[in-house]
Amino acid sequence: MRITKTAISGLAIALAYVASPAIAQTTATAPTAAAKVDQNAAITAFFEEYDAQQLALSPLSKSYRGIKDSDYGRWGDFTNAAEARANDAARSALKEMRARFDPAQLTPENRLSYRLFEKRAERNEAAFKYNDYGYVFDQMNGAQSELPAFLINIHRVDNKSDARAYVSRLYGIGPGMNQAIEQAKARAGQGIMPPKWVYPYVINDARNVITGAPFDSGPDAPLFADFKGKVGKLNISQIEKDLLIADAAQALNSAVKPAYEALISEMTAQEKVAGTDDGVWRFKDGAGYYAERLANYTTTNMTAEQIHQLGLAQVARIHKEMGVVQKKMGVKGDLQAFFKYMRTEPKFYAPETAEGRALYLSETQKAKDAITPLLPKWFGTLPQAPLVVKPVEAFREKSAGKAFYQSPAPDGSRPGTYYANLYKMADMPLTEVEALFYHEGVPGHHLQLAIQTELKGVPAFRKFGGVTAYSEGWGLYSEKLAKDMGLYTDPARDFGRLQLELHRAIRLVVDSGLHYKRWSRETAIKYVEDNSADAPGGIVKAIERYIIYPGQATAYMVGRLKISELRDKAQKALGKKFDIRGFHDTVLKSGPVPLDVLEEQVDGWIASRK
Repeated sequence: MRITKTAISGLAIALAYVASPAIAQTTATAPTAAAKVDQNAAITAFFEEYDAQQLALSPLSKSYRGIKDSDYGRWGDFTNAAEARANDAARSALKEMRARFDPAQLTPENRLSYRLFEKRAERNEAAFKYNDYGYVFDQMNGAQSELPAFLINIHRVDNKSDARAYVSRLYGIGPGMNQAIEQAKARAGQGIMPPKWVYPYVINDARNVITGAPFDSGPDAPLFADFKGKVGKLNISQIEKDLLIADAAQALNSAVKPAYEALISEMTAQEKVAGTDDGVWRFKDGAGYYAERLANYTTTNMTAEQIHQLGLAQVARIHKEMGVVQKKMGVKGDLQAFFKYMRTEPKFYAPETAEGRALYLSETQKAKDAITPLLPKWFGTLPQAPLVVKPVEAFREKSAGKAFYQSPAPDGSRPGTYYANLYKMADMPLTEVEALFYHEGVPGHHLQLAIQTELKGVPAFRKFGGVTAYSEGWGLYSEKLAKDMGLYTDPARDFGRLQLELHRAIRLVVDSGLHYKRWSRETAIKYVEDNSADAPGGIVKAIERYIIYPGQATAYMVGRLKISELRDKAQKALGKKFDIRGFHDTVLKSGPVPLDVLEEQVDGWIASRK
């Protein structure tokens, strides 16, 4: 899973999307005849300037790309005013692009960039109408976990100056957290609050950050341990290291601790008055908000009812395929008996020990080793960036998802990273270890996102942006692709693949159930229990994710079905001329695109092959 933000919060903008005020202020005029001659060079410069000015307002985006400059010690602006400025500037930039450039005068690649910029801006404009509907803090998002995770995973310390920038960001957590708290207060005043069960997760994560040294006498707190580890590797004197560590301790105690205490206080107060209804139908114009979320994530015009019915049909299909695997495994009884067996058989789980966690990581490495040599036969383009596998950090493992992926830095300074959540091994069955890796690693997100990051001659918003139905559709497609490549030789592992596919089909049912049909959290949990072999703890965590991410979970199956449909279409149209490597390159080498644009790209490839 590669999470896309559900709301245009100040933090999300700082991390992902800040628009360009300088471009927005340009007076829009119709292109002259002379300008038309040089439209391609001009639009390339337009996109470059746009990106440069985005980065100037987003220190975090610079760090994600591996850029170190005078902003390396800053966070950015997390206020509502920053969000409004970003949206106004994006709207103006779109207007300027339309006025200055004629798509007919552009090369096919630049014409695609024009269309993608336009569609991206339109989706953001539609989302901004519901800007205040997103949760500022929940179990998967928010400054309480994102800021520490950023410092630990993204902020590199290669020299003394980088260490000082780290300390500066520690001091900056105070103002940044306070801005986010004010946002949460304002939204609570409008009735936009997560359900009551969310608050203990947020409070627990916050307490984890400020537990341990230098806050108390326990082992080093996560940020202090990270800073010490990074500084310890520097080629400077021990005195200099000690001074830096003392500065960090001072920042943690004087800025970080009070900020987190203020957050805990506010979350505790909100928890007392929070409601127990789960779906966004409870908000004013909740139906409109959910429709916008579905359109944003799936890039289709499917209604909530259509999503629900598609889910029911896919669940029925996968149940039949599971029956075939059940026969291969020789498990007696009906499908429910098979689910119970797969859910409870001890051999399908690693023990809740250090050895068990090591076993899970070892099995993940085996999956990587098995598929890597097969890739050249299926892909014409492969990424240069390496891939590493890590467990989720202890401070956020209780609330984080079961697996996710972090893109590499474009300069090669940070590899792609697959995170496996080993907090509770009972939620991570070994039957799913292959499919999870193929989704998050290769040929899934790492291959797709590293290729995207390494694209040449395309604007930065295409290299670093995302379209959920495309990205997650590719991840789910990759799970099945690995079977086409001859993997899942163990029927139990093939069941794990089907179980994860079923998991995504069920999402269509329960996401629309929660937010459209007004299901309760308990009703949604019961549906999953009755229709899958998901581990009980995993079921609860998944349903809780869908509640705070309305619509996001529907994009996986919608995107996967479209990619599979396009592959079938190409194979039928081309026959012996069909080349799987060419098909995959066509899908991947444009970067993330809405599903209608993806279909056009594949249609163009089919025509060129004919």
